[in-house]
Amino acid sequence: MGVEPENTLRSFVRAQEAGMDAIELDLHLSKDGALAVMHDAAVDRTTDGTGPIAGKTLAELRELDAGKGERVPVFEEVLDAVDAPLQAEIKDVAAARALAEVLLARDLVGRVEVSSFHDEAVTEIARLVPGVRTVLIASRWSGDIVERAKAAGAATLALNIRRLTLEVVELAHAESVKVIGWVVNTQDQLRLARALNLDGATTDFPEIRRTGRFTA
Repeated sequence: MGVEPENTLRSFVRAQEAGMDAIELDLHLSKDGALAVMHDAAVDRTTDGTGPIAGKTLAELRELDAGKGERVPVFEEVLDAVDAPLQAEIKDVAAARALAEVLLARDLVGRVEVSSFHDEAVTEIARLVPGVRTVLIASRWSGDIVERAKAAGAATLALNIRRLTLEVVELAHAESVKVIGWVVNTQDQLRLARALNLDGATTDFPEIRRTGRFTA
Protein backbone atom coordinates (compact mmCIF):
# COMPACT_ATOMS: atom_id res chain seq x y z
CA MET A 1 0.00 0.00 0.00
CA GLY A 2 1.30 3.43 -0.92
CA VAL A 3 0.36 5.24 2.30
CA GLU A 4 1.27 2.67 4.99
CA PRO A 5 3.89 -0.10 5.27
CA GLU A 6 2.69 -2.76 2.83
CA ASN A 7 1.18 -6.03 4.01
CA THR A 8 0.94 -4.90 7.64
CA LEU A 9 -2.08 -4.82 9.94
CA ARG A 10 -1.77 -1.04 9.91
CA SER A 11 -2.20 -0.95 6.13
CA PHE A 12 -5.17 -3.32 6.16
CA VAL A 13 -7.01 -1.32 8.81
CA ARG A 14 -6.33 1.87 6.82
CA ALA A 15 -7.77 0.27 3.67
CA GLN A 16 -10.88 -0.88 5.52
CA GLU A 17 -11.40 2.56 7.06
CA ALA A 18 -11.11 4.05 3.56
CA GLY A 19 -14.08 1.94 2.49
CA MET A 20 -12.37 -0.30 -0.05
CA ASP A 21 -14.44 -3.12 -1.50
CA ALA A 22 -11.79 -5.72 -0.66
CA ILE A 23 -8.25 -5.96 0.67
CA GLU A 24 -5.47 -7.79 -1.18
CA LEU A 25 -2.62 -9.49 0.67
CA ASP A 26 0.24 -11.84 -0.17
CA LEU A 27 1.07 -15.14 1.52
CA HIS A 28 4.32 -17.08 1.90
CA LEU A 29 5.05 -20.06 4.11
CA SER A 30 7.55 -19.58 6.93
CA LYS A 31 10.10 -22.27 7.79
CA ASP A 32 7.66 -23.75 10.29
CA GLY A 33 4.63 -23.56 8.01
CA ALA A 34 2.95 -20.32 9.11
CA LEU A 35 1.12 -18.24 6.50
CA ALA A 36 3.26 -15.10 6.66
CA VAL A 37 1.83 -11.99 5.02
CA MET A 38 4.47 -10.44 2.75
CA HIS A 39 4.79 -9.69 -0.95
CA ASP A 40 8.40 -10.70 -1.58
CA ALA A 41 9.92 -14.13 -1.02
CA ALA A 42 12.64 -12.42 1.04
CA VAL A 43 12.30 -9.96 3.92
CA ASP A 44 15.02 -7.56 2.74
CA ARG A 45 12.93 -4.90 0.97
CA THR A 46 10.14 -4.41 3.49
CA THR A 47 11.76 -5.16 6.87
CA ASP A 48 14.99 -4.50 8.74
CA GLY A 49 16.02 -8.15 8.24
CA THR A 50 17.61 -10.18 5.48
CA GLY A 51 17.02 -13.56 3.89
CA PRO A 52 14.14 -15.63 2.56
CA ILE A 53 10.89 -16.07 4.46
CA ALA A 54 11.11 -19.82 3.91
CA GLY A 55 14.34 -19.84 5.92
CA LYS A 56 12.86 -18.16 8.99
CA THR A 57 10.50 -19.42 11.67
CA LEU A 58 7.45 -17.40 12.64
CA ALA A 59 9.19 -16.39 15.86
CA GLU A 60 12.12 -15.04 13.85
CA LEU A 61 9.79 -13.13 11.53
CA ARG A 62 8.08 -11.60 14.57
CA GLU A 63 11.35 -9.95 15.56
CA LEU A 64 11.53 -7.91 12.35
CA ASP A 65 10.34 -4.33 11.92
CA ALA A 66 8.07 -4.16 8.86
CA GLY A 67 7.82 -0.35 9.02
CA LYS A 68 6.54 2.14 11.62
CA GLY A 69 7.07 -0.49 14.28
CA GLU A 70 4.77 -2.99 12.60
CA ARG A 71 5.64 -6.67 12.63
CA VAL A 72 5.12 -9.27 9.93
CA PRO A 73 1.56 -10.54 10.41
CA VAL A 74 0.18 -14.00 9.77
CA PHE A 75 -3.00 -14.56 7.80
CA GLU A 76 -5.11 -15.40 10.83
CA GLU A 77 -4.25 -12.04 12.43
CA VAL A 78 -5.51 -10.19 9.37
CA LEU A 79 -8.76 -12.14 9.53
CA ASP A 80 -9.23 -10.94 13.10
CA ALA A 81 -8.08 -7.35 12.52
CA VAL A 82 -10.47 -6.48 9.69
CA ASP A 83 -13.82 -7.79 8.57
CA ALA A 84 -13.62 -6.68 4.92
CA PRO A 85 -13.53 -9.25 2.12
CA LEU A 86 -10.00 -10.41 1.36
CA GLN A 87 -8.13 -11.45 -1.75
CA ALA A 88 -5.24 -13.70 -0.73
CA GLU A 89 -2.44 -14.21 -3.24
CA ILE A 90 -0.59 -17.49 -2.85
CA LYS A 91 2.86 -18.07 -4.29
CA ASP A 92 2.85 -21.86 -4.71
CA VAL A 93 0.98 -25.11 -4.18
CA ALA A 94 2.35 -25.55 -0.65
CA ALA A 95 0.84 -22.21 0.38
CA ALA A 96 -2.42 -23.26 -1.27
CA ARG A 97 -2.62 -26.31 0.96
CA ALA A 98 -1.89 -24.35 4.13
CA LEU A 99 -4.44 -21.71 3.18
CA ALA A 100 -7.05 -24.35 2.39
CA GLU A 101 -6.83 -25.64 5.96
CA VAL A 102 -7.60 -22.18 7.36
CA LEU A 103 -10.42 -21.49 4.90
CA LEU A 104 -12.12 -24.77 5.71
CA ALA A 105 -11.58 -24.56 9.47
CA ARG A 106 -12.99 -21.03 9.69
CA ASP A 107 -15.63 -21.34 6.96
CA LEU A 108 -14.21 -18.48 4.90
CA VAL A 109 -15.27 -19.48 1.39
CA GLY A 110 -17.64 -16.54 1.15
CA ARG A 111 -15.18 -13.97 2.47
CA VAL A 112 -11.80 -14.88 0.93
CA GLU A 113 -10.99 -14.94 -2.78
CA VAL A 114 -7.71 -16.67 -3.67
CA SER A 115 -5.36 -15.51 -6.42
CA SER A 116 -2.04 -16.65 -7.87
CA PHE A 117 0.32 -16.20 -10.80
CA HIS A 118 0.63 -19.99 -10.87
CA ASP A 119 -2.04 -22.02 -12.66
CA GLU A 120 -1.32 -25.10 -10.57
CA ALA A 121 -1.80 -23.20 -7.31
CA VAL A 122 -5.19 -21.91 -8.49
CA THR A 123 -6.18 -25.42 -9.53
CA GLU A 124 -5.06 -26.87 -6.19
CA ILE A 125 -6.94 -24.40 -3.98
CA ALA A 126 -10.09 -24.94 -6.05
CA ARG A 127 -9.73 -28.69 -5.59
CA LEU A 128 -9.16 -28.44 -1.85
CA VAL A 129 -11.83 -25.82 -1.12
CA PRO A 130 -14.97 -26.43 -3.19
CA GLY A 131 -16.74 -23.23 -4.10
CA VAL A 132 -13.82 -20.89 -3.39
CA ARG A 133 -13.55 -17.96 -5.79
CA THR A 134 -10.21 -17.90 -7.61
CA VAL A 135 -8.22 -15.44 -9.70
CA LEU A 136 -5.41 -16.13 -12.15
CA ILE A 137 -2.87 -13.27 -12.23
CA ALA A 138 -0.57 -12.44 -15.13
CA SER A 139 1.91 -9.69 -15.93
CA ARG A 140 2.70 -10.92 -19.44
CA TRP A 141 0.54 -13.38 -21.31
CA SER A 142 -0.14 -14.93 -24.69
CA GLY A 143 -3.34 -15.48 -26.61
CA ASP A 144 -4.37 -18.44 -24.48
CA ILE A 145 -4.77 -16.49 -21.23
CA VAL A 146 -8.56 -16.89 -21.13
CA GLU A 147 -8.27 -20.60 -21.83
CA ARG A 148 -5.71 -20.87 -19.03
CA ALA A 149 -8.08 -19.22 -16.59
CA LYS A 150 -10.92 -21.54 -17.53
CA ALA A 151 -8.68 -24.62 -17.34
CA ALA A 152 -7.54 -23.60 -13.84
CA GLY A 153 -11.11 -22.96 -12.76
CA ALA A 154 -10.52 -19.22 -12.25
CA ALA A 155 -13.61 -17.04 -12.64
CA THR A 156 -11.46 -13.90 -12.82
CA LEU A 157 -8.25 -12.73 -14.49
CA ALA A 158 -6.07 -10.07 -12.84
CA LEU A 159 -3.92 -8.54 -15.56
CA ASN A 160 -1.26 -5.83 -15.75
CA ILE A 161 -3.17 -2.76 -16.90
CA ARG A 162 -0.13 -1.42 -18.73
CA ARG A 163 -0.43 -4.30 -21.20
CA LEU A 164 -4.15 -4.91 -21.10
CA THR A 165 -6.21 -4.41 -24.27
CA LEU A 166 -9.91 -4.17 -24.98
CA GLU A 167 -9.61 -7.27 -27.17
CA VAL A 168 -8.49 -9.40 -24.21
CA VAL A 169 -11.23 -7.98 -21.98
CA GLU A 170 -13.92 -8.67 -24.57
CA LEU A 171 -12.63 -12.20 -25.15
CA ALA A 172 -12.70 -12.89 -21.42
CA HIS A 173 -16.19 -11.45 -21.00
CA ALA A 174 -17.43 -13.55 -23.91
CA GLU A 175 -16.33 -16.59 -21.91
CA SER A 176 -17.90 -15.27 -18.67
CA VAL A 177 -14.47 -14.56 -17.16
CA LYS A 178 -14.17 -11.29 -15.23
CA VAL A 179 -11.11 -9.03 -15.62
CA ILE A 180 -9.53 -6.76 -13.04
CA GLY A 181 -6.52 -4.56 -13.74
CA TRP A 182 -3.46 -3.89 -11.62
CA VAL A 183 -2.15 -1.53 -10.46
CA VAL A 184 -4.41 1.53 -10.83
CA ASN A 185 -2.69 4.36 -8.96
CA THR A 186 -3.33 7.41 -11.16
CA GLN A 187 -6.33 9.14 -12.64
CA ASP A 188 -5.12 8.21 -16.15
CA GLN A 189 -5.01 4.56 -15.15
CA LEU A 190 -8.46 4.86 -13.59
CA ARG A 191 -9.84 6.33 -16.80
CA LEU A 192 -8.22 3.48 -18.72
CA ALA A 193 -9.80 0.91 -16.40
CA ARG A 194 -13.20 2.42 -17.10
CA ALA A 195 -12.58 2.63 -20.85
CA LEU A 196 -11.65 -1.05 -20.89
CA ASN A 197 -14.89 -1.89 -19.07
CA LEU A 198 -13.01 -3.74 -16.35
CA ASP A 199 -14.82 -5.52 -13.55
CA GLY A 200 -12.48 -3.97 -10.99
CA ALA A 201 -8.91 -2.92 -10.27
CA THR A 202 -6.32 -2.95 -7.51
CA THR A 203 -4.67 0.16 -6.11
CA ASP A 204 -2.02 1.12 -3.60
CA PHE A 205 -3.91 4.30 -2.69
CA PRO A 206 -7.30 3.84 -0.98
CA GLU A 207 -8.15 7.52 -1.46
CA ILE A 208 -8.88 6.70 -5.11
CA ARG A 209 -12.23 5.45 -3.80
CA ARG A 210 -13.56 8.97 -4.36
CA THR A 211 -13.64 8.23 -8.08
CA GLY A 212 -13.82 4.44 -8.13
CA ARG A 213 -14.24 1.51 -5.73
CA PHE A 214 -11.52 -1.04 -6.04
CA THR A 215 -9.35 -3.48 -4.11
CA ALA A 216 -6.58 -2.01 -1.93
